[in-house]
Amino acid sequence: MSDPYAAWTEEKRSAWLYRIIAACERGTPRETLFVELARAADEQAGIWENALAGQGKAPPGRFRPDLRTRFVARLVRSLGPRAMRDVLAAMKVRGMALYSGNAHPTPTRREDIGKRHRSGAAGNALRAGVFGVNDGLVSNAALIFGLAGAGQAPATIVLTGVAGLLAGAFSMAAGEYVSMRTQREMFEYQIGLERDELEQYPREEAAELALIYAAKGLSQNDAQQIADRLIEDPERALDALTREELGLNPEELGSPWVAATSSFTAFACGAMVPLMPYLSGSGHALQGAIGLTALGLFGVGAAMSLFTGRRAIRSGLRMLGIGALAGIATWLIGAWLGVSMS
Repeated sequence: MSDPYAAWTEEKRSAWLYRIIAACERGTPRETLFVELARAADEQAGIWENALAGQGKAPPGRFRPDLRTRFVARLVRSLGPRAMRDVLAAMKVRGMALYSGNAHPTPTRREDIGKRHRSGAAGNALRAGVFGVNDGLVSNAALIFGLAGAGQAPATIVLTGVAGLLAGAFSMAAGEYVSMRTQREMFEYQIGLERDELEQYPREEAAELALIYAAKGLSQNDAQQIADRLIEDPERALDALTREELGLNPEELGSPWVAATSSFTAFACGAMVPLMPYLSGSGHALQGAIGLTALGLFGVGAAMSLFTGRRAIRSGLRMLGIGALAGIATWLIGAWLGVSMS
């Protein structure tokens, strides 16, 4: 970090938030961890204050949290640190991996340091794909059934259905791209700050890492030994600090283009299901659309049981019932509008 004053402000803000979190964790082992992290952040702020003095600049004076920091602190007190872990991590508050259910496990051997974990990302991608298909299926089926209820010609239904597919898919893709790009830029910024701090004061970073490992159950001596071995290798040290202090996997930050393409494809596949009978020119297009939509809804519901642990048949029937209600509602609304406008 090139600006010592900005670095001082960052560390003092972190120390202030650590004490807020420690107060929320009173009586637990995490309280000690965050008290120690606050002390370490104050010491690192002192290093930057000395750097300012070395440049002949005036000392920064007493730290006063800005409006955003005070607002986040109020939310932490109200909702708890776990609920605010993503926001706190974005503000460079360390130790948030303790609140993550899929936190990086504490390494006990040197070869374990920086080991990759892909199952979580794969599961998230699969879940997002299933929900994307469901969104496209339900929204376009409801649109098509509404038009059918209004008595529109098949050509009109095809045109509107294709427009609904493209509009929904592009909207989902654009939203996913912006969301993923913003998230990735935030993560890269945090990792960059961690790299700067590792270069500036490696011993202090090792001490903070040891505190986190100790809070996970290691003895203080073992935690310090692991942290010291990590700091000897800058790349592995950065990997461990990113995982343990920020709760991030640096190898799985996500690609905005991949996320956008996946979102577009999933939505389009779902939206195509009720449209296929109309595109084929079937004389019983509405009945075909209803049948395919029912099968699709049941299949999506059954797939969701992979993430909920419920029985596939029960989950499929529930999704089928929800989709049926949406389809009936839009068909009735379309029929009413068709009569009213004729």
